Amino acid sequence: WRALLLRIGDKCAEYGGSNDFKEHIEMCYTALLREIDHASLIVQCAEQLPHKIPFYATLVGLLNLESDEFAKQVVEDTQLYLQDALDCDKIRILMRFSTALICSKVLQPASLVVLFETFLSSAATTVDEETGNPSWQPRADFYVTCILSCLPWGGAELIEQVPEEIERVMVGIEAYLSIRFDFDDKDFLEDLWDRIKVLSNNGWKVDSVPRPHLSFEAQLVSGTSYPISCPEQPCGKQKHEAELKYPRRIRRLNIFPANKLEIQPIDRFIVEEYLLDVLLFFNGCRKECATYMVGLPVPFRYEYLMAETVFSQLLLLPQPRFKPIYYTLVIIDLCKALPGAFPAVVAAAVRALFDRISELDMECRIRLILWFSHHLSNFQFFWPWEEWAYVLDLPKWAPQRVFVQEVLEREVRLSYWDKIKQSIENASELESLLPPKIGYNFKYEAGGELSVDLGSMVKGRVMAREVISWIDEKIIPVHGALEVTVQTLLDIGSKSFTHLITVLERYGQVISKLCPDQDKQVMLIEEVSSYWKNSSQMTAITIDRMMGYRLLSNLAIVSWVFSPANIEQFHTSDRPWEILRNAVNKTYNRISDLRKEILSLKKSVLSAEKAQEELEAAETKLTLLDGEPVLGDNPVRMNRLKLQTEKTKEEEVSVRDSFEAKEALLARAISENEALFISLYKSFSDVLKERLPPASMEVDRDNSRVNGYSLGEKEQWCLSTLGYVKTFSRQYATEIWTHMERLDAEVFHPLFRKV
Repeated sequence: WRALLLRIGDKCAEYGGSNDFKEHIEMCYTALLREIDHASLIVQCAEQLPHKIPFYATLVGLLNLESDEFAKQVVEDTQLYLQDALDCDKIRILMRFSTALICSKVLQPASLVVLFETFLSSAATTVDEETGNPSWQPRADFYVTCILSCLPWGGAELIEQVPEEIERVMVGIEAYLSIRFDFDDKDFLEDLWDRIKVLSNNGWKVDSVPRPHLSFEAQLVSGTSYPISCPEQPCGKQKHEAELKYPRRIRRLNIFPANKLEIQPIDRFIVEEYLLDVLLFFNGCRKECATYMVGLPVPFRYEYLMAETVFSQLLLLPQPRFKPIYYTLVIIDLCKALPGAFPAVVAAAVRALFDRISELDMECRIRLILWFSHHLSNFQFFWPWEEWAYVLDLPKWAPQRVFVQEVLEREVRLSYWDKIKQSIENASELESLLPPKIGYNFKYEAGGELSVDLGSMVKGRVMAREVISWIDEKIIPVHGALEVTVQTLLDIGSKSFTHLITVLERYGQVISKLCPDQDKQVMLIEEVSSYWKNSSQMTAITIDRMMGYRLLSNLAIVSWVFSPANIEQFHTSDRPWEILRNAVNKTYNRISDLRKEILSLKKSVLSAEKAQEELEAAETKLTLLDGEPVLGDNPVRMNRLKLQTEKTKEEEVSVRDSFEAKEALLARAISENEALFISLYKSFSDVLKERLPPASMEVDRDNSRVNGYSLGEKEQWCLSTLGYVKTFSRQYATEIWTHMERLDAEVFHPLFRKV
């Protein structure tokens, strides 16, 4: 019966491959009559398979005819889950389920209207300048979106049963939209409101919402309806917190022309909701996710909308809901599930995004490059590159040319050079955009006595301290020592990633001795970059590993990234940005990991304190033993509590020591993080002030056209660099916020405020 419950509405073996929804519901109803105590399971199914909510609501309505207690328990569980819901998705979906329960006569429509009006009142109060806090508009918008998104699932029934009350709700929503802060263009909430108005004018007819309750209307009408109470409203003040807790869908990603999506406006919204819900609840099961995405209960094709929805999540700013690899795998599985349709749609999406690549945010461009190269690697790197061969006629800074160049470079990482060269044989001229075939550039390839001697010592596994003594004796100029040592060690470590790790672990002390300060560490990075000048991947990996072993500081990496040679690459290559992203991310991850460890240690300390309190309470408790009052709890329980307390006491001492050590490390990490962001934004500020017109802070758009591309090199450099300022600011806003006062005082100026 569990399989029947989960697969209801699917064309599957459990239902004999039938498409008859009425037959599905009847079969599931018969099975559940024998297991009628599982009310909470139906609510969980509705919560995690929300595109099947009409089926579950109808099922509850039929079971309500047999057992009042069952349906009452479903309503109570829904109310309980709604009260305890900590995230927006659960609140939105449980409200949708509540609306569907009205259609099956399980829920009283008047109580749902009260729920709507409570949310609406809270939203209006929130954005009121005098009595509320307009900075919490994200929460207010979320509440109104919840109300509007319920109406396609039960608007017709609400209008029929409580017409005056629902009309009052609609008037209230319109009033709210008139007092909220508006965006320059129509945002998601205003767009949804327009779609709901069109739906209302069309008599609430929706193709994409199944209405299985109509097949059982004669039976359902005799069921008992129950009220639902409104959950308590949370309070809060900070705008940043509001935007984190109640993220808003500000815009839609429109990739395809309107004629590719010939469906009603409200149907587009509903199918988007279905797809987003499936992506949410199946984020750990990509194959199941793809299966449900291609099997939605709608009577029309929606491949183009499916592609737009998945890409909208992959390119979501400031960051996608889940790791980008999840969306990559889902797209691959969708291509396999719909081999005759979806691959062509994905290709059309890529072409459309490529045509508008110059309009894309820098973060979105990087994600698109990483996704596309990975996607092609799963399909034999096949792509009609001849369509894009014209990018060679564009200047080297043109976004389309840079995109092709970066995709090819990433493909080489995922395969090998000859394979990628073969994949572009139909556009062989693009070979000039491939990275060089030989990645390393060893300065002592032709031989060098000191390098040969050092190589022999390393291969002979001589101890690091002996190598340091040999360097002190044989090589006096420090820069020369650094060059010979680093080049030789990198050459020995170039055989594989394991070789590199082994060399750094064994001879990291040697590098650390030669590079004790930031200036020397910048020189170290120069040597790494010189050795791997033809391999962005190995440059990034080596620098990342060196930072992991504390051979390099993040400040040295920032200093190197903003060196003159790298500044000239800001608009033509992702190489310096990848290294900078890795450095900032590693610093951020250190802090995140330490916070998690400290939180875990706090729980251990609290657990020890709780055990002690339980023992003390048991020792002071009066109990009867052989009819006589005795101080102390049951002897068996007392022994257990004493053993537990002794054990936790021993652990508590080491935990507290570890806790203090971790807190010291966290304080140090936060200090390093602050220094990193000060250095990063100061570097951005310095290079931008040199190149942007100081008066207007506007980029000059009058550069002459180069090979048909309208932006000049200086302008493209400015746009790319400003794009990365936005990228880092968005991604690490939570950490940056804690250092805002100092940044505002020492670094930020009108340029950053404008950005």
